[in-house]
Amino acid sequence: QVQLVESGGGLVQAGGSLRLSCAASGGTFSSYAMGWFRQAPGKEREHVAGITRSGGRTYYADSVKGRFTISRDNAKNTVYLQMNSLKPEDTAVYYCAADRENLLRVGWYVYDYWGQGTQVTVSS
Repeated sequence: QVQLVESGGGLVQAGGSLRLSCAASGGTFSSYAMGWFRQAPGKEREHVAGITRSGGRTYYADSVKGRFTISRDNAKNTVYLQMNSLKPEDTAVYYCAADRENLLRVGWYVYDYWGQGTQVTVSS
């Protein structure tokens, strides 16, 4: 059983930056591909970024490409999401998730473990 805990959310002005962290425990972190998702009120959960077990491959949704960067530190059991040039439409609860398969999958339903989420609010 893997426990995931997100942190780093908050309120930021448009154009600003935040870095989200997701700390894992209770399992072998390097055995999981990791993803970041977000969900805004009234909207479906959206895949934002993904990274393979070693960090060798990444994936980004078109809406965040060039602005967000996913990375991981397997020694620290942590995955990060650096968010730059934030826009009001980035406002959502952000979740990290772990996938046993070493694939950059976008469907939220295939992920095995989830964090509780962290709120990101971008003001205009």
